[in-house]
Amino acid sequence: MSSPDLTPFSIVILTLVGRGGAGPHDLRRNAEQGRMYWDAAPSQWYAEPKRLAKLGYLEAQKLPGKTRERTHYTLTAQGLSALATWARTPVPLPKMQHETIVRLLAADLVAPQAVLDGLRALGDEVQMSLEQLAAARRNWEGLPHRLDLLTVNDRYAERLLRLQLDWLTDAEQVLEQRIASADIPRPIDDPSR
Repeated sequence: MSSPDLTPFSIVILTLVGRGGAGPHDLRRNAEQGRMYWDAAPSQWYAEPKRLAKLGYLEAQKLPGKTRERTHYTLTAQGLSALATWARTPVPLPKMQHETIVRLLAADLVAPQAVLDGLRALGDEVQMSLEQLAAARRNWEGLPHRLDLLTVNDRYAERLLRLQLDWLTDAEQVLEQRIASADIPRPIDDPSR
């Protein structure tokens, strides 16, 4: 990281503030649309820009809003310098905490039907995320300087989501085979063991 004051989430905020600046509400909306890239508690999307402004990475100014003043953040020279330093650092392989993978592995310890039941809602969530990607594309007109970058990230997200659907189909088939097969060892939680 370019500074001990900055966390990976700080870099996300600085990047999303971008050229034209952004308010906390804009950052929160971007977070909802891009949650498969970075997920954080809603309060963090409001608190982190304030912290970065106090440290000099962002400048905060009050602008008129519909019902009250709103805060608008812009990058300072210090913030842009931190991003430039960070951008030169080697990129590590992304780490994933993939509960679905672990859940499938649990099917030899607990009833496969329970695992299958737990995984069923995933398909709907993936479909909803695909719809959110499509909705996010409609906001790109105001970001012509990022259009090529957004397109690359969008293709990546769509491929990941479609891969998740393929994985889910495979997992459901394996679990259904376990449920139907008497040859597979019974799970530990099976009372008929």
